[in-house]
Amino acid sequence: MNFPLYIAKRYVRSKSSQNAVNIINFITFLVIVIGSAALFLVLSGFAGLKTFSLSFTNAFDPDLKAQPAIGKVFSIFPTQENEIVNIEGVASYSKEIEEKVVLSFDKKMDIANIKGVDSNYTITTGVDSTVSWGNWSVSNQQGVAGYGIASTLGFAPNGRMPLKILALKPGTGSMTQGSLNRNDMYNVLPIIISGVYSVEASLDNKYVFLDLGLAQALLEKDSTKVSGINFKMTPEGNEDSVREKLKTILGENVLLKNRQELNSDLYRMLNTENIAAYLIFTLVLIIALFNVVGAIIMMILDKQQNSKTLYSLGTTLKELRRIYFMQGILVTTFGGIIGVLLGSILIGSQLAFGWVKIGSIDYPVEYQLQNVLIVLGTIVILGIIASKIASSRINKKLIAAT
Repeated sequence: MNFPLYIAKRYVRSKSSQNAVNIINFITFLVIVIGSAALFLVLSGFAGLKTFSLSFTNAFDPDLKAQPAIGKVFSIFPTQENEIVNIEGVASYSKEIEEKVVLSFDKKMDIANIKGVDSNYTITTGVDSTVSWGNWSVSNQQGVAGYGIASTLGFAPNGRMPLKILALKPGTGSMTQGSLNRNDMYNVLPIIISGVYSVEASLDNKYVFLDLGLAQALLEKDSTKVSGINFKMTPEGNEDSVREKLKTILGENVLLKNRQELNSDLYRMLNTENIAAYLIFTLVLIIALFNVVGAIIMMILDKQQNSKTLYSLGTTLKELRRIYFMQGILVTTFGGIIGVLLGSILIGSQLAFGWVKIGSIDYPVEYQLQNVLIVLGTIVILGIIASKIASSRINKKLIAAT
């Protein structure tokens, strides 16, 4: 039998003869439960917000994307496409070309990006799922625009008046306000908007999608010129293996980026916020666990006579310290477990019923096992430190004073 653990468990279960000590112990335990539950809720909330934020870009960004290392475009030839089709791990691929243009509609103008895409684009990215008004169609001189662009210019899907796209002709200089009247400097393409997509503000104000061939003709590029190739991976596909094969096919002048690399700033911001929130709430827990030190010291003083008796019966000072050390760990560990269970119930109820909302949508939360381990690990480590500090108060002088 582990004697210090046995005595520690009895001390945890038993009540003190002094009511003040019982109140202090109860408050200490309650603070641990609330602190661990709060930390778990915050981590689960940030996990949900991270997933929610990244879901906006997932519709636009593929699993893997090839981009030019230098300049805006690179060449992809039919022989290379035949090799790409045979790569194990690639489910589909889609070519695109992108350029900044001027948009004109009913005497109103705006600057945005056109993105010419082929018929595989919706299979590779699933961007068509973001269309909230009209439908996705980028053939027969039709296009899809962002909600912000539609609001600025005031057009609706399938209207009678076309949206004009003005693209600067290669080699004619820069796009300035003074040159907008020089029609010979621009290629003009009228299209009918078939649908409007809505994701989030920055993306809604950025793109007009149209057919790849139309975009290449507007920009005076031949059919081999693209600004990107999107790749969708199979579930069992190995990214590193696919990368190596694509580098061999496309050459060194092309960069390959996965979804995280395409949105590195967003990922970095979300991870930084998550770490900052964790550190802030951990600091709160550290302050709260000072109560554990005080509660154990109060228990040591309350059980001073018991300690002297145990010491007289042969219990060493090391074992006495271990009794109160184990008591502190038991209190913090049980408090952490109950706090996580309480937090789990709250997270589960939010997932099931959506009690808390942001506008019309449920506040996003996500239950992750790693967050459970992080909270329990943090509580146990801080509990060990607090218990060690408090139990070190046991010495011969304290026992002899009784």
